[in-house]
Amino acid sequence: MRIHKRTTGKSYSIDFTDHLGVTHTLAGFTDKGATVELSRNLRRLVQSREAHERPDPAVAMAMKTWPARIRKALLKWGIVDARRDAEAKLLADHLADFEAALVAKGNTEAHAQLVAGRAGRMAKGCRFVKWSDIQPSRAHRWLHDQRQDQKVKTKAGDEKVKRGISAQTFNFYLAAFKQFCRWMVRDGRAAESPVEHLDGLNVRTDRRHDRRALSVDEARRLLTAAKGGADREGMPGHERGLAYRLALETGLRASELRSLTRSSFDMQADPPTVAVEAGYSKRRRRDVLPMRPDTAAMIADHLARKAPAAPAFAMPHKGHTARMLRGDLHAAGIDYRDDAGRVVDFHALRHTFITNLASSGVHPKVAQALARHSTITLTMDRYSHTLREQEHAAIAGLPDLSTPAEGQQQQATGTHGSADAPQIVGPIVGIAGDTPRIATDERPRVAMTADDGGAKENPVNNGVCSASTDAGSGEGGIRTPGSAKHYTGFRNRLLQPLGHLSSRTGVEQRRTLHFFCSVVLNTRLTHNSTRHSNKSGAACPLPVDPNNGVCNALVGVRHRWGSMQKQT
Repeated sequence: MRIHKRTTGKSYSIDFTDHLGVTHTLAGFTDKGATVELSRNLRRLVQSREAHERPDPAVAMAMKTWPARIRKALLKWGIVDARRDAEAKLLADHLADFEAALVAKGNTEAHAQLVAGRAGRMAKGCRFVKWSDIQPSRAHRWLHDQRQDQKVKTKAGDEKVKRGISAQTFNFYLAAFKQFCRWMVRDGRAAESPVEHLDGLNVRTDRRHDRRALSVDEARRLLTAAKGGADREGMPGHERGLAYRLALETGLRASELRSLTRSSFDMQADPPTVAVEAGYSKRRRRDVLPMRPDTAAMIADHLARKAPAAPAFAMPHKGHTARMLRGDLHAAGIDYRDDAGRVVDFHALRHTFITNLASSGVHPKVAQALARHSTITLTMDRYSHTLREQEHAAIAGLPDLSTPAEGQQQQATGTHGSADAPQIVGPIVGIAGDTPRIATDERPRVAMTADDGGAKENPVNNGVCSASTDAGSGEGGIRTPGSAKHYTGFRNRLLQPLGHLSSRTGVEQRRTLHFFCSVVLNTRLTHNSTRHSNKSGAACPLPVDPNNGVCNALVGVRHRWGSMQKQT
């Protein structure tokens, strides 16, 4: 290692051989003593590099005082590890490089400044000067402190409460700082991110700027008010109406509308299209969106007198767009913030577009493509707002739970049915002599009532017929002692002894069964009665026992009824 001074230069130079045997010349200082000290530390640095060891603390401390040109040269030659150099570099310098990397990646300068600025404010608030100063607990504590409300003094000397940042802003700051730390790792400046394990907050618990979608009526009123209004923020009324309409029908953002020129529109395509260049699109690629023909015709007439490179709309600056829209909302009679705290800003027009897509039955993948979202979850969960009309229709479709009017007869739906209209039938397995044998191992089945026009089919037990009695006690119906509820179920099986045959096919069988049931329900049964007919006097078509002139089924019913009377 040799120290020398060039005749034309003012500073001393150091000739040395690195760990790979390559000779380099490094410019030192104008002071020879400082250059000699630099050469000593340089020798020790090369030795540690050859041994694949970390530099000793004295050399590491000296490296932090070296000028950036010396560290850059040593980093270029591979003598200093990039991670070692990052430790000695200020975070402010890293953040400047991070912002430049974002711009070089294709992001807009505004976006790069926003992300790097959030990371810088967090680093400054936590007092992180160098990379080695970063502590996850301190970062999380600073974010937590920003969430707290604070009392501040106004210019007039009064005190007011300044609300802390929202959960969404909390996540924005954390995401920006984590993105910066990940970039440090990918760029080889750090081994790992110290804040990667930190999690954000649940933004659903602290929504302060929730947007809502406009209804169709509100959207029409907004367009009418804009077109007929005066200039706002330097933008004529008819231009505002066209810009609002294009945003409502394509989902374009305010910044994307601001970037459009006459050449962005292709009116000859089928359908007409509007293109957003990659530099202005959020996903950094050229987007081509279809337009409605009627909207395209109005825009074509508007652009007819503009140069190809002229802006399509005289959109105001970002800070004035919200004020412009608020004026038109007020003119249209639309509240900026509703009772639920949801707002209507310019981005709400995009929410309205995607919500209308979902309401019109568009396939979710088509809605995702038109919304230009990376995932279908973002399209459906975050942007598909439920309109009030749909909420009203959904509630109206619920069943009516109000109590029926007094005296109104309800249809029997359970096993017990109505006290006056037996509805449950059970099959008779067979008839032996005068005693019918009723199956008890089969569940009762619900039967439909039969009216004057004939029997109806039960959707549960197709073909089963039943009859309802409107005759009270002593008026032609089978009387039961006490309340009819005592014999509900069993009595119904008794009154419908041939109900099990109703599942058989054949219209004639159903008519025969209906006739028999009506005869039983409208005839007073006694032990000596031999007459078996309905009210009109028609004879029963069922087989008649030659011994007593009564049909076999009626004999079994009469015998069973007598047994019940004896028991009671």
